[in-house]
Amino acid sequence: MKNNLKVWRAKKDITQEQLANEMEVTRQTINSIERGKYDPSIKLAFKMARFFGCSIEDIFVYEE
Repeated sequence: MKNNLKVWRAKKDITQEQLANEMEVTRQTINSIERGKYDPSIKLAFKMARFFGCSIEDIFVYEE
């Protein structure tokens, strides 16, 4: 799954560490999501969307 997490993080001017703290996950989790190595749980995806004030589809792009 592709994602625009790094872009959304840049819009808020926050680091991976700051986002990780907000999401209650590790910085490594945020890094893995941004690099496309890990797909977040639906719960984490909703939490991120709420944090950024957007829809899940604005951050994550599903590819078959």
